[in-house]
Amino acid sequence: MANAGKETQGQPGIVPAALFGLCPRCGARTLFDGVAQFAPRCRACTLDLSRFNVGDGPAAFVTMIVGALIVGLALWLEVSWHPPFWVHVVLWVPLTVGAVIWGLRAGKAALLAAEYQRKAGEAGGGDVREE
Repeated sequence: MANAGKETQGQPGIVPAALFGLCPRCGARTLFDGVAQFAPRCRACTLDLSRFNVGDGPAAFVTMIVGALIVGLALWLEVSWHPPFWVHVVLWVPLTVGAVIWGLRAGKAALLAAEYQRKAGEAGGGDVREE
């Protein structure tokens, strides 16, 4: 148990890693190379990020959650205030795009951090090993 602190020293938790795109090993902001695409390696500690596969789970959840929230808010606005159509377009299109991109980044980062912390691997394969 005395060694447990050294194994996680400098490693961010799942929530900070998800919110800020932190490397699960060193905590540097090097997780993403594009809008929602992982970098092949951490530029700070060279952790191979390509070996993690978070799949399409985050995309499905984000789409359903953001879609439900936006539709609910748009219906509420329409019933309460009856704004012109252009108000809906100006309000909901950018909000939807921003929420989906941010949610996708956060969801993918959270799953990658969880895989790293639990040393998860593919089903039927060996566990992910530290380099």
